[in-house]
Amino acid sequence: MRTVAVVLAGGAGQRFGAGLPKQLQLLGGRSLVEHCVTAFDQAPGVDQLLVVAPAELTAEVHRQLGGYRKLADVIDGGVARADSTQRAIAWLAGGAETAGQDQDQDCKVLFHDAARPLVDQRIIADCVAALDDWDAAGVVVPSADTIVEVVGGAFRRILPRDSLARCQTPQAFRLSVIRHAYQLAVADPQFTAEAATDDCGVVLRYLPDVPVGVVAGSERNIKITYTSDLAIAETLLGNGQPAG
Repeated sequence: MRTVAVVLAGGAGQRFGAGLPKQLQLLGGRSLVEHCVTAFDQAPGVDQLLVVAPAELTAEVHRQLGGYRKLADVIDGGVARADSTQRAIAWLAGGAETAGQDQDQDCKVLFHDAARPLVDQRIIADCVAALDDWDAAGVVVPSADTIVEVVGGAFRRILPRDSLARCQTPQAFRLSVIRHAYQLAVADPQFTAEAATDDCGVVLRYLPDVPVGVVAGSERNIKITYTSDLAIAETLLGNGQPAG
């Protein structure tokens, strides 16, 4: 079964606070999005790559990434993360001419945030393999911190740490499953008001009978949210092999 990695680089990165869009910030001489594309381009289990970028950056991202052999296209993203995911699904499901496949043929899809430039080959391979047993799977790491529910500025309850984990990406799906989940989401008037922050959340919300498998993540697979995170990533990059 064909596997497509989708790098979601469509966000504005408002919390990052720098002039250059976050996904084009440099880490070790390469942009964050290029680190991600390099990792998936070198992954033996990935057949194609799709990048979703802001419309105003599509041409620049395409120029940066034009030399990667698995790159199929760079497409315009949407306003929110869910919008960008939906555009990628539409490309995969409806763009048979571009994808070179029958649109009814299922495939494996890995959605990855461009803000996680240090994803490693083990995580990618485990996500691809997980879809042999699951229709959906997410990458998680255990929570080392005690998690508390806060309401009105006060503790409400301490949550059981042994059953909690922090989500990372990639998140992996059979295309037919994530496509169906978003079809139900779009038909729900409340989805926009209560939009999910990730794609596994959409499956859990709209396809509750579909179990979401767990893939072990890595503390190195950090998300670049603030400018200070770049310094941490630089240290991690210097202490290990590049993500690709």
